[in-house]
Amino acid sequence: MKNSRVLLSGVIIGAVTGLIAAMLINRRAEKNEMETAITAGEGIKLGVLVFGLLRAIASLGDD
Repeated sequence: MKNSRVLLSGVIIGAVTGLIAAMLINRRAEKNEMETAITAGEGIKLGVLVFGLLRAIASLGDD
């Protein structure tokens, strides 16, 4: 039961975070009058940042 609650909380937090990110990218695209507001380089940077965040989260209890 506890694992299910943790997983559900993670899913909700991830979905809300993704929605906010998509809204910000869409707003930036509209402001700059572009079709896509994210380039391949920016996508790679975001991927590396997300991977680093996940590594940091995974190592929280390793102290």
